[in-house]
Amino acid sequence: MTDDSDRILGQLPKRLREARRALGLSLDAVAKLSGVSRSMVSQIERGESSPTIATLWNLTRALQVDFAGLLEETGPGSQIEVLRKEQYPSIDRRGAGCRILILSPPEDAGSHELYLLEFESGGRLDSEPHRRGAHEQITVIQGQLDIRSGNDTTALHQWDTARYAADVPHQIFAPNAASKAYLVVRNA
Repeated sequence: MTDDSDRILGQLPKRLREARRALGLSLDAVAKLSGVSRSMVSQIERGESSPTIATLWNLTRALQVDFAGLLEETGPGSQIEVLRKEQYPSIDRRGAGCRILILSPPEDAGSHELYLLEFESGGRLDSEPHRRGAHEQITVIQGQLDIRSGNDTTALHQWDTARYAADVPHQIFAPNAASKAYLVVRNA
């Protein structure tokens, strides 16, 4: 590493600690929001441990700070947080031929979640009921999707949007072509 890289990375513990304190969060709160253990958060803030990219990503999302901003000389401070496509966290094992990209911040989990769904032809996503009163809203941005909620089924084409109960078993299926959709999950 260059001297500049070492200096910038040396600022990381201080910047993470400042971001946590600016939000008035305890180490325990950051651990719960990020999924990173309290002891690991503490070690990182003291400069005793170097976080992996995945750990750093989870911490920056929990602290609502820009990932790149932590590493810049000027530090975090922008009012605009950018999430590049290659940075989207994903869930790849929740369906057959379906990839789920997480667009919403971790602090929204359980209340208002936003996903980009990518289906192979014939791909599907089967979901168990969410909590009582939960709804999903899906907008197809490419291809065609069939939606099943309880005993009801409907076909959606590009730019169609459907809202349906998610507190019953439900399924999203790409019957005949690769498809993409935005999915919003709202828990009551």
